[in-house]
Amino acid sequence: MTQPALPADGVYFRACNLCEAICGLKLTVQGGRVADVRGDPDDPLSRGHICPKGTALPDLHADPDRLKRPLRRVGETWEELEWDEALDYVAARLRAVRDDHGPDAVASFQGNPSVHNSGTLLSAGAFLKAIGSRNRFTATSTDQLPHHFAGAEMFGHPLLLPIPDIDRTDFFLIMGANPAASNGSIMTAPGMTQRMKAVRERGGRVVLLDPRRTETAAHATEYHAIRPGTDALLLLAMLNVIFVEFLERLEHLEAVTDGLEALRQAAAPYTPQAVAPVTGVSADVIRALARDFADAGRAVAYGRIGLSVQEFGGLSQWLVNALNIVTGHLDTPGGAMFPRPAFDLLMRATPGETHHGRYTSRVRGLPEFDHELPNVALAEEILTPGEGQVRALVTIAGNPVLSTPDGAGLDRALEDLDFMVSIDPYLNETTRHAHVILPPATGLEVAHYDVIFHHFAVRNTARYSEPLFPVGEDQRFDHQIFGGLTERLTGKAGSPPHARLELGLKHGPYRTSLDELKQHPHGIDYGPLEPCLPDRLLTANGRVNLAPAAMLADLPRLHALLAAPVSPLVLIGRRDLRSNNSWMHNMPRLMRGPVRCTLHLNPADAHGLMDGQEVTVASRVGSVTVPVEITEQVMPGVASLPHGFGHGRAGVKLGVAQAHAGASVNDLTDTARIDALTGNAALNGLPITVQVPRPVAALPAD
Repeated sequence: MTQPALPADGVYFRACNLCEAICGLKLTVQGGRVADVRGDPDDPLSRGHICPKGTALPDLHADPDRLKRPLRRVGETWEELEWDEALDYVAARLRAVRDDHGPDAVASFQGNPSVHNSGTLLSAGAFLKAIGSRNRFTATSTDQLPHHFAGAEMFGHPLLLPIPDIDRTDFFLIMGANPAASNGSIMTAPGMTQRMKAVRERGGRVVLLDPRRTETAAHATEYHAIRPGTDALLLLAMLNVIFVEFLERLEHLEAVTDGLEALRQAAAPYTPQAVAPVTGVSADVIRALARDFADAGRAVAYGRIGLSVQEFGGLSQWLVNALNIVTGHLDTPGGAMFPRPAFDLLMRATPGETHHGRYTSRVRGLPEFDHELPNVALAEEILTPGEGQVRALVTIAGNPVLSTPDGAGLDRALEDLDFMVSIDPYLNETTRHAHVILPPATGLEVAHYDVIFHHFAVRNTARYSEPLFPVGEDQRFDHQIFGGLTERLTGKAGSPPHARLELGLKHGPYRTSLDELKQHPHGIDYGPLEPCLPDRLLTANGRVNLAPAAMLADLPRLHALLAAPVSPLVLIGRRDLRSNNSWMHNMPRLMRGPVRCTLHLNPADAHGLMDGQEVTVASRVGSVTVPVEITEQVMPGVASLPHGFGHGRAGVKLGVAQAHAGASVNDLTDTARIDALTGNAALNGLPITVQVPRPVAALPAD
């Protein structure tokens, strides 16, 4: 077999696609390998910033555990297949299930790396359309669906998400987000620590509200602890102060905004005094924050995953937007603004489209959003007999056994499938159940354009990354895998990703092309975010909907929280700068240092426990055993466990990850806990107990 040519020695530039920050990288190649990785100082978005994940890209490329040829499971072992044989086999099995039981018998799950790879993002859709199933599940309903729900209800489209204009703001209000670790999330902003420092240096404020004193707190001017799941109450109280004191001002949006009076009435019961005992934030602090935010010339409120993964996620993200609107901080420099990406997925959107509630899941009747069902329903759709039962599953770049609620329950459910295929480069906790694994080329081997994250970026830029390393003859790109399956199911392979990119760039706002982007290896800077409303609105009437009926109807559920009993101890997640999701745990340099899978517990809740002591954490659905880390970084009544661990299951081929196995927080989370408004999983605020494990009694001697 002819070996592919390695890249010549020299310096190469590309964007990192391991997380939302899409930092520009400068890679030095010597002797056919990457000898050095640094941030690209000429990238107009990241400005030379790099995080540990970017430096680990060569680890991913050289990972001995990464799969490159198709595998078929035979009993407890695996055998390699040729690509044509594998694609023929998979297509035949999927077609058989579909023909025998209907298209809804074939479900799919897409993990978040799907949107970090333009090849997958632009080619998987044709394959899923060829299957024709309504049972589509993605990572969206684990961590960000409330953002999209609010965008659709208020502005007319799930991708119309206001992004903090961090580089021009003087008051950055952060709720339930840790941008120092994430470099932004639903806010593509590499180098967030420097960006927050710049806010402080120009005399501005960075205010953090979170149950945990996160890494971001070190860069804030002030921090306030807030009880998990009460953010919507605090936001309503801030709006109450603004309305009572006549501080509202909609500026240029006043003429195109509906619902101001309805929002005023909705906020009326939620005085600072009423919500302070439940939120844990004093009435005086709430009043001061509301007044200062309303009076600031350039301010923006930003809420992220802590607001989304709770029982009131949809209300929380709605109210963040509402706070920005009523204080004149939407669609204005220094406030929350809408990017204008070069490849704009909104160019072909139709005003007034319906984006949710068109059908429901079979078992629990949970509503779809954007043609996806909540992933909390996946296991029950597999296990519940009857017409429409899921009998086959396609997973795409996802590990839902570790990433979705009650992962242990899903782990068991996957054993009941008639057929499962995983398009994934690893044999992990989920793909070990597959009958066939189809591994795509990845990382430094693929061309890439960030189709999604330029829609969330704090500056309008564009960058195309060409492959650095060639693939072997025994490898296939993701679009070749999807195209091959689509062709076998329909007779047509669909357009290749580069053709779709070229078309979108040509007709986008900057009328650019792949050739032009290739001539600018550091990327092209189209400038800061610009006001664009009402022109960019996609509501049926072309107006901002400040008080959507769906949100108003959900307020009684929130109001009941004011009188609800408080659980003695609840669980929240946490994220580390060196991690994004479970598959990065197999990169050696990202796993160095102290054990990270520990339970953070406040001294007030420790009850005689000592640092490093093993404890059993239990919820309604399961239990895990982890070492405890006693710290005042979490508020009393709150415990914190990171996500993405739990690599100790049999049959996994992830050597580094298994050496740092840890426990999965999603063996504790509960599919019964959801945000009823959006269907998003309610991972945070989970009631738990913590106990010292009982010693196992010794067996009597023979």
